[in-house]
Amino acid sequence: MGIYHGCSDIAVSHKFLDGSDNHVLYADWLCCRNGSTKIMDEYLPPKFNLDAFHCPHCGTYAKQDWYKIELRRGNILSSNIVDPHGKFDGSHCTRCQGLAIWVEERMIFPITSGAPIPNPDLPADIKSDYNEANQIANLSPRAAGALLRLAIQKMCKHLGEPGKNINDDIKSLVSKGLPVKVQQALDSVRVIGNNCVHPGQLDVSDNPDTVTQLFKLLNFIAYKTITEPNEIDEIYNALPQSQRDAIERRDKS
Repeated sequence: MGIYHGCSDIAVSHKFLDGSDNHVLYADWLCCRNGSTKIMDEYLPPKFNLDAFHCPHCGTYAKQDWYKIELRRGNILSSNIVDPHGKFDGSHCTRCQGLAIWVEERMIFPITSGAPIPNPDLPADIKSDYNEANQIANLSPRAAGALLRLAIQKMCKHLGEPGKNINDDIKSLVSKGLPVKVQQALDSVRVIGNNCVHPGQLDVSDNPDTVTQLFKLLNFIAYKTITEPNEIDEIYNALPQSQRDAIERRDKS
C-alpha cells in the first residue's frame, strides 16, 4: 500500500472511541513531526489505550486521543476498504499531532520501541547503537538487548577500561569508586544482554518490556558517569580562580 511513505492515494478514516463524528486523515499524517524533546523524570513508554504517555514522535509526555482506524484505497468519494475487520487503532499526540498506528494492541508505526530518547551526552558511537536498538526492539527484543550490551561494552571503554571483557571492566570501575547503583545498572544490562546472545534463564522475547528497561538503565549510566560530572565541573570551574587555588592548597595541607 505504501502507507509508510505518505502515498496520497491512501486515506485513513478514524472515529473517536466515544462515537463522535468521523474525520479523514491522509497518509502524510504518518510523517514524523519534530517537536520538543523534553522528557519527564519518570518515562512512560507508549502503551495501548493509555490516556497519556511519552510520544514516539516528539518524546514529550502528552495526552493521546484514541481512534478506530479504517484504511481505504482510493479517495474519499470512491474507495475500497483495505481493513474490513477494523484491526487498526490510532493514537494521536495532542502536543505534536503525530499519529501512531496499532494492530492488535501493538504499535506498528512509527517503527520504534518507544524507548526514551538517548542521553545527549552519550558518545556518538554509543548513541548510534542505542538508536539502532530502539528501531528493532519491537521486531527482535533479543537483537536489541545484544546491541545494548555492546553499548555497555563501549561505555566501559569510554570510562577508561580496556573494553574487552565487560565483567572485568565493571570490577575495575568498582575498585576505582564506581557508585553501587551504577554498578548494578551496568551488571543488569550485561547479564540481560548476555542472555540475548546466549539464552539462559532470562528470555527477553517473552517480556519485551525488559528491553525497554535496558534503555532507561543506559541513560541512567550515562547521566551518572558523564552528565553529572560535567555539570559539577561546569559549576566548580565557574568559581573564582583564587577560591579554587585556596581549595587546592587546603587539600594538599
